[in-house]
Amino acid sequence: MEVNILELIEMYIKNIAEKSGIVYPLTMLNIAFTGGGTGGHIYPGLAVVSYIKKRSDCRIFWIGNESGMDRSIVEGAGLKFYGIPAGKLRRNFSLKNLSDLFRVLAGFLAARRILKKERPAALFSKGGFVSVPPCAAAASLGITVFTHESDYSPGLATGLNARFACRGRGGLITAYAETAARFPSKYRERVFVLGNPVRSEFRNGDAAAGRAFLGASGSDRILLVLGGSQGAREINGLIRECLEDLCRDYLVIHQTGPAADWDPPPSPRYRSYPYIKDEMSAVLAAAELVAGRSGAGTVWECATAGKPMVLIPLAGSGTRGDQLENAGFFEKAGAALVIGPGPERNGKTLAGMIAALAADHRRREAMAAAAAEIGAADGTARIAEKILNTVNAVKEE
Repeated sequence: MEVNILELIEMYIKNIAEKSGIVYPLTMLNIAFTGGGTGGHIYPGLAVVSYIKKRSDCRIFWIGNESGMDRSIVEGAGLKFYGIPAGKLRRNFSLKNLSDLFRVLAGFLAARRILKKERPAALFSKGGFVSVPPCAAAASLGITVFTHESDYSPGLATGLNARFACRGRGGLITAYAETAARFPSKYRERVFVLGNPVRSEFRNGDAAAGRAFLGASGSDRILLVLGGSQGAREINGLIRECLEDLCRDYLVIHQTGPAADWDPPPSPRYRSYPYIKDEMSAVLAAAELVAGRSGAGTVWECATAGKPMVLIPLAGSGTRGDQLENAGFFEKAGAALVIGPGPERNGKTLAGMIAALAADHRRREAMAAAAAEIGAADGTARIAEKILNTVNAVKEE
């Protein structure tokens, strides 16, 4: 058998490097990502990862919550995952803040060990409480930090991460221009308005494939209802109230969330799914109208697909009001109608709003065009290029 001496030498060097915790080859770009707790803090980050991998021969790893959904989603995307302890951050007083403080400290020490070993050129944070310790650890090691805020106003994690991102070559990345004013003045010059990252399949969804998945005919008009993991119960209740009315105009496709008690009256014009995953971009492409929550992921995926929306934002003590602000932005832009909190949030209001849109082709088209205009900016590409340009500049120094 013929032996290639150079290959043997390279294998030997690679083995020594891996045992020493050194990234090999030494010239390969190494980028860290962090974020988690919900899919909304993971999937947009993975969209950026996918773009970067197509543009650059680099190694990417992810730091996330050691418990929960983070590991399965990230490893399912083919990335190296490091789990760290994560303490939940709260704006209000709670005795849990004390115990979670120790978990945050443990997360910082664990993240610092990982980053010292991996030596990334930059760390990109997609938010969530798990992202704060890695951002703090990266800043302590002189690693460039970018943090992204999907919502109209910054969450607590982004507010904390801002001090780490506004050092060196790092910065704050936002989806909305108006978000910059929500940060302290000393940080505003480091804000980059680049949009929200959305997976590429939503930009060119296959409507025919969506109809095939749903078993829908070419003549079926589709209303897609998205409950959201935190808001499925309320939206499910609204749909139950007015399902018969909705089915007069539409084939109703309803993502219910894990609703074990969901037992709507049977109808050939209604189909429910606990969760639509890989087929969602195709199903969204097939939909004429979308009704649901106004989390950042939902509204920007709909905008990218150019879909008119009826939004029912999550409200009350369990939220900081970000969905109300997101919904207000899309309503003002003409891309959505909004049912706010209060006595008018009921099945009758929802059914009436949807029936009016079903009967008004021109208004739906105008709303779709407004949504598409917002979604036209490719946030995924712009964010990825910002990261790549920065790490390449660091590499050349």
